[in-house]
Amino acid sequence: MPARFELHGIAFSGPTYKVGLMLTLAGEPFDYVHVNMMQGEHKQPAHLSKQRYGQVPLLVDRNNGRHLCQSAAILEYLSDTLGRFGGATLDERLQAREWLYWDFDRLASHVYRARTIRLGIRPAAPEVLESCMAGGNAALKVLDEHLQGRAWIVGEGATIADIDIYGVIAFADEGGFDLGAYANLQAWAKRVEALPHFAPRKALLPMESRVAA
Repeated sequence: MPARFELHGIAFSGPTYKVGLMLTLAGEPFDYVHVNMMQGEHKQPAHLSKQRYGQVPLLVDRNNGRHLCQSAAILEYLSDTLGRFGGATLDERLQAREWLYWDFDRLASHVYRARTIRLGIRPAAPEVLESCMAGGNAALKVLDEHLQGRAWIVGEGATIADIDIYGVIAFADEGGFDLGAYANLQAWAKRVEALPHFAPRKALLPMESRVAA
C-alpha cells in the first residue's frame, strides 16, 4: 500500500526539510519526489499544475487528493490532520502559529538569504549580506531570550513552532551565523534532535526520488 503522503522538494530547501521533518516526527512515511530546480523543473507545467507558485515544497495527500503549498500552511494542515504538535490548548495553538509567521518575517528570510549568498546560489552585494546577518542575528537574539527558562517555544512539548524554526536553524551555519553565541537556542536545538524519529536534513532529503520504506 503506498504511503499517504508524497513530498516534492529538493535537498537544499529549508522549507522542504520542515515538512519532511514534521512527517518523520509524526511517524508518517512519505514518498519523496526530487524536483531538479537547477534544470527548472519547478517552472514546468507538470509541477505548476500542482504547486501554483512554482516553488517547493509540494505535499500531496493521497487520502483526499489535496495538493498543499507553502511550508507553514502545510505544517498547520498536518498538525490538524494528524493531531500532532498542535499545542495542548487553544492558546498554545494560536501562539505556535504566531511563531510560524514571526519566523517567516524575522528569521527565515535573513538566514536563507545569507546562505544562498555564501553558497553562491544567488550572489549579492556585500551590503546585502551584511543586512541579512544583522537581521538574522537580531532574530536569533529574540529567540534565544524567549527560550530562557523554557524547554520548548510554546507550552510543555514540541509543536509546529519548534519544527518550523528548527528547519531554519539547521541551515544557519551555512549562512555564516555563529549559534555558539546563543546558549538557550543551542540547548533547545538538542532537545529537538532528541525527539523520537528525528532525522537530520542530509539523511531525510536525498538528491533523488525515493519511495517510502
